[in-house]
Amino acid sequence: MSKQLPQDWDPRSETILRDQRTAYDVMRKRCPVAHSEYGGWNLFRHADVSRVLLDHETFSNKVSRHISVPNGMDPPEHTSYRQIIEPYFSAERMAEFEPICREIAEDLATSTLHYDRVELMADFAQPFALRIQCAFMGWPLSLQDTLLSWTTKNAQATLSRDRAALAELAEEFDALIADQLDTRRQAGANAEDDVTTALMQEQINGRPLSDQEIASILRNWTVGEVGTIAASVGILAEFLAANPAVQQHLRANPELLWQANDEILRIHGPLVDNRRRTTCPVELGGQQIDAEQRITINWISANRDPEVFSDPERFFLERDPALNLLYGAGVHVCPGAPLARMELVTIMRSLLQRSSNLQLIAERPAILATYPSSGYANLPLRLR
Repeated sequence: MSKQLPQDWDPRSETILRDQRTAYDVMRKRCPVAHSEYGGWNLFRHADVSRVLLDHETFSNKVSRHISVPNGMDPPEHTSYRQIIEPYFSAERMAEFEPICREIAEDLATSTLHYDRVELMADFAQPFALRIQCAFMGWPLSLQDTLLSWTTKNAQATLSRDRAALAELAEEFDALIADQLDTRRQAGANAEDDVTTALMQEQINGRPLSDQEIASILRNWTVGEVGTIAASVGILAEFLAANPAVQQHLRANPELLWQANDEILRIHGPLVDNRRRTTCPVELGGQQIDAEQRITINWISANRDPEVFSDPERFFLERDPALNLLYGAGVHVCPGAPLARMELVTIMRSLLQRSSNLQLIAERPAILATYPSSGYANLPLRLR
C-alpha cells in the first residue's frame, strides 16, 4: 500500500484560482516543492524546474496510458518522432506561412478594430488563434466553432480530472482527424498540399505513421496552439494597455516585438504547468520523492523566480533569453516555438498599427482566466 503524503496545497482552491500568479509566487516562497493530491509533487523554483527539464532520464514524459506523439515519449523513441516534426517549423516553412499569417491578422484587425472599444478575447484573440490554426493545418474554417468547443470542454475536464470525459474528448478529436484524413485519401493526387496531407506521407522506422499517431500529433499541436496563442494575445495586449510607455515604444519600434513578447510572457505566462514522472528515487528541494511519482512543473512561477530574474515584475529587454522557460528547455523544448513567435509578432503588430492608444477600461475590469488556463477570460479595451 502506498503511503499517504501530506497535502501542502490545493491547486484548485478558490484562492489559487482567483489569482494564479500571486498564489504561485507565495508557494515558491512558502513551499517550493509542494505535494497535492491533484498534481503530485509541484515545483515552483526555476532551478528545480530546469533540473527536471534537463534530466529526461530521471524525469520521464511518459505520464499517460494513451499515446502522445511526441510529448508523452522519452528518447530514443521521442527522438525519431521529433525528427519528423521539427521540419514543419523550419525557417523555410515559417517564411512560406508568414504572408498567410499576416493576411489573417490584417483581415481580423480590419473587421474588428474599427470600434473605439473591443472585448479582446472573444472578438480578436480567440478568432485569431482558431483561424491561424486552421490555416496552418489546412483545415476548413468551418471547424473553428468545433475546435473552440473542444478546447473549452477539454480544459473543463482537465480541471475536474474527469477521465471518462477526457477519453471521450480524445475519441471526438480522433474522429475529427479521421474525417480530414478520409477527405484527403478520397482526393488522392488532388488532395490539398498542406500540413495534414504531408503528415500522411511521413514514415517512422520504415513504416507510414498510423492514423492514431497523426491524430495524436495534431491533437498536441491543437491543444498547445489554440489555447496558448489566444491567452498570449490577451496577456500581451493587457500589459501594453497597462504600460503606455512600453506600448508606444513598441509601436514606434515593431522590430523589438520578438524580444518584448517573450519578456512580457515571462512575467505572465500563457501556460500554467506540465507533467513528468520520476523513474527513480530523487531529492528535490529537501523532499525525498519516490520512483513513479507525479511531478508538475509550474512554468509561471519558475519564470517569475527572483533568484533568476531580479525584480521579476519589471519589463526588461536586456535579460538573458536563455533563462526564459517560456518554450521549455532540453530535449522536449517546444518545436512549435518559431511558429508561435511569428504568429504573436504578426498579430501584435496589427493590433498596434490599428490602434493609437490601448487602454484598460476602469468600469469594466479584465477577468482573469482560471486553471488550467492562464491569461484573461475577458479583456475589454479602449483602442484610442
